[in-house]
Amino acid sequence: MSAQNSAGIQTLLDAEREASKIVQKAREFRTKRVREARDEAKKEIEAYRKAKDEEFKKFEAEHTQGNKQAEDEANREADAKIKEIQAAGKKGQAQVVDDLLKAVFEVKPVPPEKA
Repeated sequence: MSAQNSAGIQTLLDAEREASKIVQKAREFRTKRVREARDEAKKEIEAYRKAKDEEFKKFEAEHTQGNKQAEDEANREADAKIKEIQAAGKKGQAQVVDDLLKAVFEVKPVPPEKA
């Protein structure tokens, strides 16, 4: 009976070892699968981010084109106004200088009025 018990115990111990190996393999597989899933998710996120960046750049390029044209037009108008103002300044520059010098050198004192 003791040999039979011993054989039964040995069978149970072997089954326990085998079950332990199976559980360990399952844990390793699960850990491996979690890592793979994480890596796949990172790749998907990176691909999605890249696609959205390209979409944004395309959108930005389309919509900044109008702004660029408006900016160029505004710069041309500003340059034209500056040239116009400079020309007007040069045209009357001599007269303004003469008037200023005349006012400085030909002082006409006026006595203050008593209130």
